[in-house]
Amino acid sequence: MTISINEKLLARVMKLTGLKTKKEAVEFALEEAERLGKLSKFLASQRLADTDWKDCLDPKYDLMALRMAEMPDYGKSSGSR
Repeated sequence: MTISINEKLLARVMKLTGLKTKKEAVEFALEEAERLGKLSKFLASQRLADTDWKDCLDPKYDLMALRMAEMPDYGKSSGSR
């Protein structure tokens, strides 16, 4: 099969994913598109109320605390200046 593919986009996907061949990257993209399509279809078929969504997250989940824990500590100097 011969197809025309945006080479720059393909190269970016390969770099981001660590895939080694163009075939692997194309198959990965197709599988990911299929997964997202199935997920979208499933979510569209669900009629969840706001209260149902509320119960989907752990009440102890703190996004801001996770972000702060991952931030580099720019306030501390390494002693070199």
